[in-house]
Amino acid sequence: MNKPQEAFTFQARQVRDLKKLVSCGESSSLEFKRKASYPDKIVREMIAFANAKGGTLLVGISDDGQVAGLKHPEDDAYVIQQALRKCSPRLPVTETFIPVGNSRHVIQYHIHESTNKPHYFLDGEKKEAYIRVNDQSIKASREVREIARRSHAMKDIRFHYGEHERLLMRYLDMNPAITLKEFMNVSGLKKFYASKKLVLLVLANVLQITPHEKGDLFSLAFRNKSGQ
Repeated sequence: MNKPQEAFTFQARQVRDLKKLVSCGESSSLEFKRKASYPDKIVREMIAFANAKGGTLLVGISDDGQVAGLKHPEDDAYVIQQALRKCSPRLPVTETFIPVGNSRHVIQYHIHESTNKPHYFLDGEKKEAYIRVNDQSIKASREVREIARRSHAMKDIRFHYGEHERLLMRYLDMNPAITLKEFMNVSGLKKFYASKKLVLLVLANVLQITPHEKGDLFSLAFRNKSGQ
């Protein structure tokens, strides 16, 4: 007699937790999809979470936060699982079906921050990495990919503080951030060497990187921490 009531209570709690989560709105760790019409796009969002700090993707939720649910969630889950095969390295996700009433379900995917960054989406001969920034998933630059790749393996990072670094610090004393292109202009370095220096300074926690579609922004790490 108690088992059906216990099952109902558990599901009701799931729905309450789901609605509480949805009420927070899309963010750097939360994404809504009404349905899996474009499974490749959904997997790109998952990759972006894995390459950043992890997150949750909900299928069956409209952009405005309406809990619409899916009538045939197994069909949506199937096409998403097929699209996940295009990830390299393989991307593990936790899939949960949440009943929301009227024979409808929301599929919740939890993606942990990966220890095997960066992950790529394979599209024929092309492969692209993505990163989560606020409530958007954008293509990851070469610098972001390199930082992600080396961040879990780094130990003591050493760098030479020379003329190019002095020019960079002088620029950042007068400006909140610098792009790779601006650093090339300031330092006179070619792209490969300018990129290498910026990546090394991020790994050494001298700089921090903010990914941006129009060019990543590099700023002083200590300035952000002190709230200046």
